Amino acid sequence: MPEQLWLPGLEAPPVPTDGLFFAVFPDTNTASSISKLAQQICGETRSRSKPLGANRLHVTLLHLGNFAGGLPPARVEAAMTAAASIRMEPFSVEFDSAVSFALKPRPGPLVLGGGEGVVGLHALHDALGLALQTAGFGDRAVSPNASYTPHVTLAYGMPWVAPRPVEAVSWNVREFVLVHSLLGRTRHVALARWPLGAE
Repeated sequence: MPEQLWLPGLEAPPVPTDGLFFAVFPDTNTASSISKLAQQICGETRSRSKPLGANRLHVTLLHLGNFAGGLPPARVEAAMTAAASIRMEPFSVEFDSAVSFALKPRPGPLVLGGGEGVVGLHALHDALGLALQTAGFGDRAVSPNASYTPHVTLAYGMPWVAPRPVEAVSWNVREFVLVHSLLGRTRHVALARWPLGAE
């Protein structure tokens, strides 16, 4: 194997160790139901991929970046300022299809998707994007015009499969969470939670 060549004065970019994102989580019973569905689908495809554990199931609202050596305090503070300004009532979500995010022939994530049942997630995503811009989050703020596909990841490394309907999974979203992801360590740490409908 040839040796890696480095240009003088240039170093390899640091490896990201920490991620930051806003998310909503299903309640315990719903997470258990989703986990069973994921196990069923993984079994049907005879994939070696393991479904995500019930405690890791979530819907990402906005990904705020991956960072090396810890989370930048200014970014966390701006995210918290933005989140505190959100005023929305609780809403229900419904996911009713299994969708592959794989790109043939490569394997990829298998996710739960939804149609009209995820409009509340779009509204919360857009409100957070605007609030982040107002809070000075800078270029990492997501524009309300950016593409957003609410989904719950069931498993990674799955072969491509055609979209298919599944028994609808729904729950009431009563809060959203700022999450610190410990990259490569399969751990999510909730930094703060904001209830919906709170004045």
